[in-house]
Amino acid sequence: MSGDESSKSEDYPDNSKSEALVLRNLSVGYNEPLVSQINSEILPGESIAILGPSGIGKTTLLRTIAGLIRPLSGEVSHNYPERGGVGYIPQRLGLVRHSTVRSNISIGARTRRSKWLPFFFPLSKELKTDVESAMKSLNIEELADIPVRILSGGQQRRVAIARTLIQKPRLILADEFLGELDSENVDSIISATKKLVDDIGATLIMVEHHEERAIDLADRIWRISGNLLIEDGDSNQ
Repeated sequence: MSGDESSKSEDYPDNSKSEALVLRNLSVGYNEPLVSQINSEILPGESIAILGPSGIGKTTLLRTIAGLIRPLSGEVSHNYPERGGVGYIPQRLGLVRHSTVRSNISIGARTRRSKWLPFFFPLSKELKTDVESAMKSLNIEELADIPVRILSGGQQRRVAIARTLIQKPRLILADEFLGELDSENVDSIISATKKLVDDIGATLIMVEHHEERAIDLADRIWRISGNLLIEDGDSNQ
């Protein structure tokens, strides 16, 4: 394999030829199931919001889809690239707190390079340009050289979102990714996220408490009730 960072045909195949994500007889939880009997097919380009009160399994479902928690039963199947195919924005963000904003976002950009390149090998001109564009689109370019540990919660959240979006994943899993943001920044993030979904046919699944925001961004709404996943408008539920 060539080390050319601009060659993405192998790492990013045309996902329009296959299903995005399939959940079959899925049950998620820890010692006891929180959500059971989940059967759903999510196609490329769709956006889904998971709604419901705290503590009923929304984050557990998201983490199970991300592969961070093993299902109690059933399966999660997809054919995303192993490297960079899934982008996950956790509630606690997962930033490298002593590193700068630019360095944190560059972590996402590095997933688009050949896996044979050393992690600290300099980014290509194209990827550096993309890092700058990501910061500009989320209004954090003036914070580029500041350690994330001294940023506000909302600023840190924008860094985490930029790090994920620059990765250009096939599947974006976002846990309360619009929290701690004012309305202006929410609008810019919704715009940037929609553009990514449209540009590369990414699939978005997000946990959200704010129903109006969820409806604005999502094509489909999932609600967890009585340990079951119910989709709005599904007459079979």
